[in-house]
Amino acid sequence: MELAEIRKYPVKSVSGWVVDSAVVEPWGLAGDRRWAVVDEHGELHWVGENPRLLSVVASATDEDGLLLDAPGLPQLKIPPATGESAPVGFVELDTAVLADPDAHAWFTRLLGKPARLVWLDDPNRCAVPASHGGLPGEVVTFAGDAPILLTSRSSLRRLDDWIIEGALERQEDPPGPLDMARFRPNLVIDGAPPYAEDDWREIRIGPLAFRVSERCDRCATTTYDPVTLQKGKEPLRTLARHRRWDGKTWFGIRLVPRGRGELRLGDPVTVLT
Repeated sequence: MELAEIRKYPVKSVSGWVVDSAVVEPWGLAGDRRWAVVDEHGELHWVGENPRLLSVVASATDEDGLLLDAPGLPQLKIPPATGESAPVGFVELDTAVLADPDAHAWFTRLLGKPARLVWLDDPNRCAVPASHGGLPGEVVTFAGDAPILLTSRSSLRRLDDWIIEGALERQEDPPGPLDMARFRPNLVIDGAPPYAEDDWREIRIGPLAFRVSERCDRCATTTYDPVTLQKGKEPLRTLARHRRWDGKTWFGIRLVPRGRGELRLGDPVTVLT
């Protein structure tokens, strides 16, 4: 097995970047989901209600700021967040730092509703929720449930096969393969049997060990095409048929790093327990 893809998402819920390497910190990949878009009350704007977030391309600048692009809006470069702290409604976090006011106006225009961009100044303030398998001392960014999400190419291929089988049973034209971007992983592996990751508890990727905190339950975000932004029934319809238990559908696993280091494409993946 090997590490086949590495993806980072500078802003929670916007499109991600595929990179060749990434530094791993206790709270996840360096530069991953340190920013988030919230409403005037500090509650998260999520893709299920705001699919236009997927059209945003965000990249870090050399000055630790952010460069924002989206169709129909001017490119915006914002400085590092140094504003006041404001209340936010995240499970393990009550405040975050406000970004430059131009960023608030930009996202408000994008979504057509009040929006603010906030920065997590210190991930050590945000614990991995115990309800999602977090242990004392484990921390996370705006990713929320765990520092890192891992998926498998073979599991996606099996899911694609199930979707085709279902379409043929319904006498529908089979759809094309799903884009892994729908599942918003940080790490994608290749070479494992389909859904073998369900049973892993500890793994090593390259030089680093990771604890599996839980399997990943999937929400409506996966039903939006990351390119067209159109909503469909897949993959939740097929996951509900083949991978539904405890009232949820499942794809991928959540990881907590055991240390710091760097991952590179092609790193070997080993199951420890």
